[in-house]
Amino acid sequence: MPVASLDDIRAKVGHPLGASGWIEVGQDRITAFADATDDHQFIHIDPAAAAQTPFGSTIAHGFLSLSLLSRMAADVMQVPDTAKMAVNYGLDRVRFIAPVRSGKRVRGHFTLDAVDYKAPGQLLLKHTVTVEIEGEERPALTAQWLGLIFT
Repeated sequence: MPVASLDDIRAKVGHPLGASGWIEVGQDRITAFADATDDHQFIHIDPAAAAQTPFGSTIAHGFLSLSLLSRMAADVMQVPDTAKMAVNYGLDRVRFIAPVRSGKRVRGHFTLDAVDYKAPGQLLLKHTVTVEIEGEERPALTAQWLGLIFT
């Protein structure tokens, strides 16, 4: 993640930070996620059966799309130059809007909503994120993402 001064980061509150690079969500990634989470529902791993559903193909797990936020954030989120480490603090208002079909590409759009002190030496950053699916009108998901920065 890019590094900036705390003042520079605070100045971006309320403003879009930009979009990440595109990430392909291929069947190998979907199957690996199914194996990692023991979620082998046919709509994720059986192309023939999934083709018979309204989706028309296999789709990524919603939680797979959500888990890609960390990779997407590396392209656009900033951390204070005083940061010792950053951790996920949680998510608010997560909504899975549209399925990500196998082979599609996604990218995240981030807006910094707030920078608050959580405790001495801890900053809480809140971002709104929307995950776009290339070539589709509706996003894969929207969420408010909370990150805790230790300074």
